[in-house]
Amino acid sequence: MAVKYLFTSIALFLAGLFAVVTPEMRLQSTHTIDSLGACQGASFIEGKLYLYGDREVGMIREYQLKDGSLVYQNKEIQLTQNGNDLINHPTGIAWRKGMPVFIGNSIRLNQEGTLWKAVIHQVDWHGLKKTGTLDGNILSNIDDDACIQGTRPEYVSHKGKWYVATADYGDKKNEVRLYDPYALAKAGKTSEKGVLVTKFSCGPWVQNLHWMEEKGILILVQNQVQGRKWRFTFLDLEKSIAQGSQHVIRSIDIDKADELEGFTFFNKSRTGVAVTSSQKENVHFFDFSW
Repeated sequence: MAVKYLFTSIALFLAGLFAVVTPEMRLQSTHTIDSLGACQGASFIEGKLYLYGDREVGMIREYQLKDGSLVYQNKEIQLTQNGNDLINHPTGIAWRKGMPVFIGNSIRLNQEGTLWKAVIHQVDWHGLKKTGTLDGNILSNIDDDACIQGTRPEYVSHKGKWYVATADYGDKKNEVRLYDPYALAKAGKTSEKGVLVTKFSCGPWVQNLHWMEEKGILILVQNQVQGRKWRFTFLDLEKSIAQGSQHVIRSIDIDKADELEGFTFFNKSRTGVAVTSSQKENVHFFDFSW
């Protein structure tokens, strides 16, 4: 009996040790944030929330969370160079301290969405915040010609190294690709040798990516159909890379009719913010449990 109890305890311990972490998310509150145009994404960087959109020009605004609301910090970056709208449709900010900073620009060239021009811009982040424009703060422009439809850069870690991940928007042949950030910073295009490190196939309509370092989870911020309805897909990144296709931990569909564009966490996996392209009720806070 004692031996049987011992083996049962060991089995339960191992089951708990290797249990799949499945997220639960609950809508906490909804807010309207103006002056963003169609909001395209959200990034939490050094204690500040940055919302970016495509108003009359591509732009980024800085906010702080206070008493459950977002407070605008009177800091706006216009993504212009010499007065021209350079990053007119910002789709992703890849930031990590001490590493190159990249902003994606996904430009749809036809109404059907079958032709895209995708560019990843390496920027001086501190200079950009200081001056409020891209003037003097563009370090390089990289054509993301390895993409299928658009680009949305986000830093992820894989086997102890950091990479810039991106994904496609569309319904066919979608991929998540991992680029070497230092090779990317020196490249003119992502198809150059040494830039693409690995990739795997994924589901359709990916608007943005969010990396959860502490859990090894990559979140695909998606639409259920083109340009409408919400989907959050939680992937095991290592298993996805190993098998060459997305390894889904859980996919959560939310019954909202507008276009989900971006998502980020405020803290360690507990409170997140999702943004849409709507003019009203475009920012949503979520509580998470694991």
